[in-house]
Amino acid sequence: MEEPVTIGAFTAPDSAHTRHARALVERLHSKAMMAHVHRTWWFAEFLGHKRGLKYDREVVYLASLYHDLGLTEAHGADQRFEVDGADAASRILLATGYPKAKADLVWDGIALHSSGGIAERKQPEIALIYLGAHVDVFGMFLEDITPSFVDDVLQLYPRDGFKLAFQQALAEVARKKPHTAIGTGLADVARRHVHGFDCPNVCDLIDHAPFES
Repeated sequence: MEEPVTIGAFTAPDSAHTRHARALVERLHSKAMMAHVHRTWWFAEFLGHKRGLKYDREVVYLASLYHDLGLTEAHGADQRFEVDGADAASRILLATGYPKAKADLVWDGIALHSSGGIAERKQPEIALIYLGAHVDVFGMFLEDITPSFVDDVLQLYPRDGFKLAFQQALAEVARKKPHTAIGTGLADVARRHVHGFDCPNVCDLIDHAPFES
């Protein structure tokens, strides 16, 4: 059996559910995206420990690894990719006997992981998915993480073209489901990476509401 990974003072949770999650994301994601979801966990764990938060480590681990399932061909449906991913993770966990209360927390963490100003005000598990993902995507909160820990995480889970791979994955979602880009950062990615992309401007939606003024 594969040994759980240790980086610095932290060891990844190890259970049937976490092993299933590792195998699944390895199968569904490109190497660049798979490494991203793992880095999300490690950065979330470091920040959770540093901030003295009390949280379910397995929930954070599972939500971290599953948080971009909505960007995969297998689990992209007709909602925002965050919601598609949350729905997929919940289905997977409930089908394998995971407690519903914990699966619901995973759902919230994934669905809200791009919702700055909201996620960090919710339960620690939800906040940590947002924090970990935003360290890796934007470098936010990076100054709160020991440089040697960052180096160790990148050594084990290298970026290897992640910036472009991530933007391409988002662009593909916007190309297929432009309605989900309205009022989100997805529209920014699509306007740069999808030729001829267009989706309604929020101002247009307000102006065309069926009221006189």
